[in-house]
Amino acid sequence: MTVTIGGQPAAATAAAADVLLVEDRGPVRVLTLNRPDKLNALDTALTRALSTALTAAGDDGRVRAVVLTGAGRAFCSGADLSEFPALTPDQPEAVLERAALTARLQTQMQGMGTPVVAAVRGAAVGGGAGLAIGADMTVVGTDLKFGYPELRHSIVPALVMAGLQRQLHRKLAFEMISTGRLLTAAEALEHGLANRVVEPDKVVDAALEIAERWAAVEPRALRAAKDLFYRVADLPTEAAMRAGQDVNALMRGFRR
Repeated sequence: MTVTIGGQPAAATAAAADVLLVEDRGPVRVLTLNRPDKLNALDTALTRALSTALTAAGDDGRVRAVVLTGAGRAFCSGADLSEFPALTPDQPEAVLERAALTARLQTQMQGMGTPVVAAVRGAAVGGGAGLAIGADMTVVGTDLKFGYPELRHSIVPALVMAGLQRQLHRKLAFEMISTGRLLTAAEALEHGLANRVVEPDKVVDAALEIAERWAAVEPRALRAAKDLFYRVADLPTEAAMRAGQDVNALMRGFRR
């Protein structure tokens, strides 16, 4: 079932539909980056459409889980560099808007109550790598090429650096940032950046299996677990335990 995200003008909805496909498979919503001729590079339109779609999925009580994937042979090749010349210093509002959109998108999935699994094949670089590891779980194809090659283009990977540092030890993270080294699927699994490695044409199926398991769980309990999981990561041990006790008390009302 294909769905349309409401609350937008018809022209904006149509434009979003061109670059992002939204499909419901029962309680699982599948979001597909749809610029395969550009290896699903993130221009402003796609970045905005994906952020809006994630918000809509999180607000829709019928959606229990989300799968994020890309059309064609790549997950996402990062920012669309062809758009950058138009974002000149004499257009500060446009530059700031694009930066704010990108920053929001890089952290949005972990801030949602609804869990998200990324189904990744081929290139996941730059902002695309950030999306891949920004999901709660990640399934990758054996053809994965994961990394941050921005410095090769004299661009600082500023908005994706925080996410990488939080998920990978510093020596390897700095090597990737400074040299552009790309990780294979096996390396991504070894270093905890992926949960599963499957054949490229099986990544969506594998991600759907994970999403369907999430969808079978009591949604309020899963939301509480996800919120607590990320919240305690930044808390001292004693504060984290207190937060856990609070959720534990609330859990009694969630039991079937």
